[in-house]
Amino acid sequence: DEDAPTSAKFTAVFDTLAALLAALVIIPAVFVYSLEPSAGPPLMFITMPMIFKEMPAGTLFSIIFFIAVLFAGITSLINLYETPVEMLQQKFKLSRKVSLLIVLGLGFLIGLIVEDGNILGTWMDVISIYIIPLGALLAGVMFFWVCGKKFVEDEVSKGRNRIGSWYYPIGKYLFCGLTLLVFVLGIIFNGIG
Repeated sequence: DEDAPTSAKFTAVFDTLAALLAALVIIPAVFVYSLEPSAGPPLMFITMPMIFKEMPAGTLFSIIFFIAVLFAGITSLINLYETPVEMLQQKFKLSRKVSLLIVLGLGFLIGLIVEDGNILGTWMDVISIYIIPLGALLAGVMFFWVCGKKFVEDEVSKGRNRIGSWYYPIGKYLFCGLTLLVFVLGIIFNGIG
């Protein structure tokens, strides 16, 4: 029932706005407090408490902020864990509970390994520079090059009127081409973000 193109549009717009808002808060504070701007994700847990300490009602805003971060993390995990859980259910005919326990257990063990801030930073770099662009490239190639035009147009048009004929060539050539470029440049320059 869902209009996939509209949902994708809203996801891209609101994700970009959230990232810009976070950058507009965190990056200036990094320089005010003389922190290292290349520290990555841990900056949120260093910079934001410093900002909240100096705000009126900072404790209240800190609690609200970190509860929001907790819920953002939980909802992201639900989304990320759903695919492997579903795969275990279908491939190995396991119950949902067993599949979920396996995936949660693996996630917990990996979390113990990467818990250290230095390891986490390296892990996040590997994921964001290599794994995510490679996954996007493979998904794009599979969707646009392997599945074919009819499949793509049928799937993307679910929940709405037929998508225009412009969609398939843009996805096949522009999306896949730009994703390949991002992947290659990320390897060459050790990240381009």
